[in-house]
Amino acid sequence: MNTNTDSRTDVLAVVSQTGPTVTFFDAGTHEQLDVVEVPSQPHELCFDPDRRLLYCATTYVDGYYHAHRGRARQIAVIDADARKVVDTVDIGPDHAPHGFALDRERSRLYVSVEATDTKPGGVVILDADTRRRIGRIPVMADGPHWFAISPDGRRGWSTNKEASFVSVVDLEKDEFAGRVAVPGSEGLDVSPDGRHVYVAAPKGDFLPTPAAQPGIRVIDAVTGEVRRVLPTEGLVFPVHTTVTGAVLAGELRMGGGEGGALGAQQDGVLTVFEPDGFEVAGRVPVGRFPLTITSSPDGKVGYVANVMSSTVTVVDLERMDVITTLEVGRKGEAGAHGLAYIPAAG
Repeated sequence: MNTNTDSRTDVLAVVSQTGPTVTFFDAGTHEQLDVVEVPSQPHELCFDPDRRLLYCATTYVDGYYHAHRGRARQIAVIDADARKVVDTVDIGPDHAPHGFALDRERSRLYVSVEATDTKPGGVVILDADTRRRIGRIPVMADGPHWFAISPDGRRGWSTNKEASFVSVVDLEKDEFAGRVAVPGSEGLDVSPDGRHVYVAAPKGDFLPTPAAQPGIRVIDAVTGEVRRVLPTEGLVFPVHTTVTGAVLAGELRMGGGEGGALGAQQDGVLTVFEPDGFEVAGRVPVGRFPLTITSSPDGKVGYVANVMSSTVTVVDLERMDVITTLEVGRKGEAGAHGLAYIPAAG
């Protein structure tokens, strides 16, 4: 399918984990534009605006964390305007790439990877120009997922699945720099001014301390101390900050359905915290198991990928209303996963 490759249109790209595909939607009309096939079990996306490329991580041969049939090690490189795969990067000997962070100033692409038999989980560094491996930073945990960097590119933070800490890395020295204690973690993002790191904790099934309060841990990026908790009613997986500094949290709602942990969700909730004072600005219903969040460059529209309903909920962040719901094709249980907003070229 290739109905419209006009690069003058803002586009939303969405991973389908069991597609396995990346689907492109017109960000204005919400029309489906194209579907690109990628290697099996893709997870997250990252858009590189300088090269107009989209990076897509293939994490497992089949399945998901703690329930897979082998770890993959590919990153598909997609021309964001032509909407076709133009390269595949093999990150071996590392495997199970999850999250991305792009340092545009130094032309570096960071990729979080799971532990191997000989090394702890870490962050692989790729040269964004050549896509060649230039380094690896250990994070001292088995299952790093989300990775985020400070606006100045000097420091990075990694959430670590069931580990009870967030890893801190020095990106000037390319070395592990310490830990911040949290009761399990999943989503992660940094405020636009670099002052705060927001961490979704605790993390559901892998929670070391079941009595811990669900919500967002707010870490002081300078001191590394947890300053406060933004409370939520349910467990939070994805966290995202808009350009305005608003904090978006995707809350899970558990139901009595069959199918284990991945089959027992009701529709979730997007909770929005204001940038100043962190008051709750609104709560908006979304699909089942919100897993990834992104927003438009002006911070007015939020996008929530719901993996179990395989939908993307498009939210007006000014009116706190659902604009529309996008359907994402899938072939198995897990559907909509990674997201990337692609502004028009020009």
